[in-house]
Amino acid sequence: MQKKNTKRMKLHVKKGDIVKVIAGNAKGKEGEVLKVFPDKYRAIVKDVNVVSKHIKPSASNPNGGIEKTEAPVHLSNLMVKDPASGQFARSGRKLNDAGKLERYFKTK
Repeated sequence: MQKKNTKRMKLHVKKGDIVKVIAGNAKGKEGEVLKVFPDKYRAIVKDVNVVSKHIKPSASNPNGGIEKTEAPVHLSNLMVKDPASGQFARSGRKLNDAGKLERYFKTK
């Protein structure tokens, strides 16, 4: 029996961040992170990577139809906006005086 990997990944993106897509079909678009999937290393960004999903008719939706939803984007394609400077920058982590990791931005 294989041992399950329970180690949590450290991510540079979290819910509520403003991010910019730096690669892919949605390159250059900006939006807010709605949800992060750490196990898949992906995030859903508002109004980015919008796909059409066909909905089958059901009791609650008798007509069915086509619904537009955001699909997840890989985290390597996202760059976070620094709230202090307003620039998009790489981020890192360092220990503060209380011994807790805090995020900082590597702006020039």
